[in-house]
Order: sequence, then structure tokens, then C-alpha cells
Amino acid sequence: MKTIKLNNFEIGGDKLTILAGPCAMESKEICAAVCKKLKEVTEKLGINYIFKVSFDKANRSSLASYRGLGVEEGLKIIGEIKEEFQVPVVTDIHEPYQAEMAAKVADILQIPAFLCRQTDLLVAAAKTGKIVNIKKGQFLSPYQMKSIAKKVIDSGNDNILITERGASFGYNNLVSDMRSIKIMQDMGYPVIFDATHSVQIPGGKGESSGGERQFVPLLAKSAVAAGAKGLFFEIHPEPSCALCDGDNMLPLSEAEKLFTTLNEIFRIVN
Repeated sequence: MKTIKLNNFEIGGDKLTILAGPCAMESKEICAAVCKKLKEVTEKLGINYIFKVSFDKANRSSLASYRGLGVEEGLKIIGEIKEEFQVPVVTDIHEPYQAEMAAKVADILQIPAFLCRQTDLLVAAAKTGKIVNIKKGQFLSPYQMKSIAKKVIDSGNDNILITERGASFGYNNLVSDMRSIKIMQDMGYPVIFDATHSVQIPGGKGESSGGERQFVPLLAKSAVAAGAKGLFFEIHPEPSCALCDGDNMLPLSEAEKLFTTLNEIFRIVN
């Protein structure tokens, strides 16, 4: 399996990597509070840290759903957070034209699960030369990710991460098949497990998604035990007040305890 170099560390190597931050960007103040705390925790534990936030969340249940601060303002704040805290950042893009804009500040461009088969989006992300994190669609088997990753490779970029985030099981439910972690890593790419979206209940509230936050630690620990090289979390100081995906986000106050346990499991497994 290839390791991916980023700044002064490697994703897929002998250290756990965590991509974490708020869901849709609400304010610079919330981003800064989350990034500051998570950087302190991960440095203390010896974990690779990548700050995550979305400048726009286009895949919403309703026109009334909160999406973020938009491309220009959102990318400006991401750049400021990156400079202030000296951390690499990941953000998702939804349309090909956003790739070049986001690549000016982001170290990793993330392809949302619903859009993972969109050829033009994958090609645009690949051509920036940035690391491309492809989230596996809830509607796909892990085996199908090979041809999706090949679109990025054939576009001249082999710096690829694949993120597992559950599979659709009936209506408004997701299940996580831990076999998919090994299946996709055997393709040669580090696999990240999205512990917070995997407990989402898509469209469960009609005009918004629900979630079962209580299962985040269980799935995260299971994924590391199954060999995942990294974990993805959406984290908020007060999830109950979050404007997007609050039901499945991890409270910031619980991050250190969970990260400590996950790091111990990672060291044993690796």
C-alpha cells in the first residue's frame, strides 16, 4: 500500500491520521476553536492531524438546509485557519470549477460520496496535483472504487485516499462493513473511515438528516481494529446547536478521550 506524503508526515504510515473539524462552515470563530483544540490533542498524542471544514454543502435534504458561507468567503477563512494554526486542510468540492479555487488553500480535495462517480469532478481534482480523497458512495460496493480511483490515476495523479462511510441498508439507514477497509486498501490506497457520517440517518428528519452519535466511538474503534489508516470526524463545540449534521457530530469535549483510545488501538494493530 502506498503512503501519501503531506507536509512532515505520511498518511498510511506508522502513525494514525485524523481528518476532523466542523461540518458546514458557520464562522471563523468556531473553526478556530475546533482546530486549536484538536491540534493540541493530536500533537500531545503523536497523531497526524488535518483540519476539515466545508465551505459549501451542496448535498442537502432541502433548499432550507444550511449550506455554509460559500466559495469565496469559505476558502478565505480556510486559508486563514491554515496559516494561523499551521495545519494541513481538507475541504470538499462539488463542481469542477471549484477544484482550482480550493487547491489554492487546501492540501486535500475531497470528493463527496454522492458525487464519487462524477468523471469531470474527479478529473478536475486530479489535475490540481493535490491529494484527492474519494468518499465511497453509499450505493457502491468497495470493489467498484477501483475504477473510480483509476479515473484520478489516468488524469495524472496517484495521490489518492479512499474514505469508507457506510452503505445504504433499506430506507434511511447505513451499515458499515469493515471488510471494505481491507478490500480497498488491497487496491493500494490508504483507507480513511468516516466515523460520523457512518452513523447518519440520511433524510431521517424529512428536511434534514438525523444521526445516532452514540455509535461514533464504537464504529471508530472497530475501523482502526480492522486496519484503517485514518479517521474522519465532524466535530463541533455544541453539536445540538450546529446548523448542519448536528445529530451525528462528535462533541469537541469528547475528542481527547476518544482519540487517546483510538491511538492505542492503532499502535497495537500496526
